[in-house]
Amino acid sequence: GDLTINLKNDPEKNIELREQYPTVIPGYHMNKKHWNTVHVDNSISPALLKKWIDESYNLIVKKLPKKDQKALGMI
Repeated sequence: GDLTINLKNDPEKNIELREQYPTVIPGYHMNKKHWNTVHVDNSISPALLKKWIDESYNLIVKKLPKKDQKALGMI
């Protein structure tokens, strides 16, 4: 099947990404305000996709308890 990934972002940024990229849609089975589903194809560069993954990871880790952030080496 198709390769997809769910990525978290700020609600305003999610709207921008959905308007700019046809392969970015509201998060499938996720809170559509905070999550996007990205259909991975050649329309999005690997560098941009990596940037989005990093941003999503950082947003998620930021909400973890401090001990978990420390265990991940984020603080």
